[in-house]
Amino acid sequence: MQTTLHANVTLDGVGLHSGAPVRVILRPAEAGTGVRFRRVDVLPTLADIPARWDLVEPTPLCTRLVNEFGTSISTVEHVMAALSGCGVHNAIVEVSGPEIPILDGSAAPFAEAILDVGLVDLDAPLKALRILRPVEVRSGAARARLAPADHLHISFDIDFPDRAIGAQSRRLDMANGAFLRELCDSRTFCRAADVEAMRARGQALGGTYFNAVVVDGERILSPGGLRHRDEPVRHKMLDALGDLALAGAPILGAYEGVRAGHTLTNQLLRRLFSVPGAVDIVTCDAVTLRKLPGAGVRASDLRAVA
Repeated sequence: MQTTLHANVTLDGVGLHSGAPVRVILRPAEAGTGVRFRRVDVLPTLADIPARWDLVEPTPLCTRLVNEFGTSISTVEHVMAALSGCGVHNAIVEVSGPEIPILDGSAAPFAEAILDVGLVDLDAPLKALRILRPVEVRSGAARARLAPADHLHISFDIDFPDRAIGAQSRRLDMANGAFLRELCDSRTFCRAADVEAMRARGQALGGTYFNAVVVDGERILSPGGLRHRDEPVRHKMLDALGDLALAGAPILGAYEGVRAGHTLTNQLLRRLFSVPGAVDIVTCDAVTLRKLPGAGVRASDLRAVA
């Protein structure tokens, strides 16, 4: 069964790239709408941007969608992860500017707001994408893969020269609120030298030590340190869930990322939909619905992060 939000959700913050104030309002939507972004600062005829894999435009720091009129919305991955992880299938994401606010650098503020208002069941069956055969993309030492499984699993491996991060691996069965308990509060991360370089180029103007984990060698510069010992790899898994949600339906399969990023995960979806016989659209039965990431989630799942 499809779902939507019970009421509007409003969050205010700043854009990661511009540093400008941004308001985002998540609104309920009818069955079959899916997730659609709506820019309220442009003409209504140009404003809507479906949350869809084939509208992704490659960018180095985030996931950016561009519609047929050239209207874009950036940094969609965290809100997409929250919607997917909370089991929201239909929503209008109304935004006052060209990017989603960074908030605390994780998906937790979105998830908390969604859980506060709750969901409504819609009288419509839910379709899902069942992976039938493995597909994989590579770029140098990085790779991303989808393989058959009866519900979503995510595994990720990263390896950074900074000792504060180093090599990290994690595997997670995404059923029944695992996103809320283990991933959603993990923040984006970067190196101190990269922050300086980005700001010199006029990028990441809204980034601070309070909405990202900033590392310098073996030191964590962000106040309070890490939320989890392996917070960086958890955040990469969060990003992967958000990017996979752009497939347009829940994925029944196992995702594996090795040093992968937004661009590679999008390339994986493009490969998936271009390989004959790699994926099938199925109607979720009761057993499948119970294993989706957002099935049966509660606010207590968010308060009990591992």
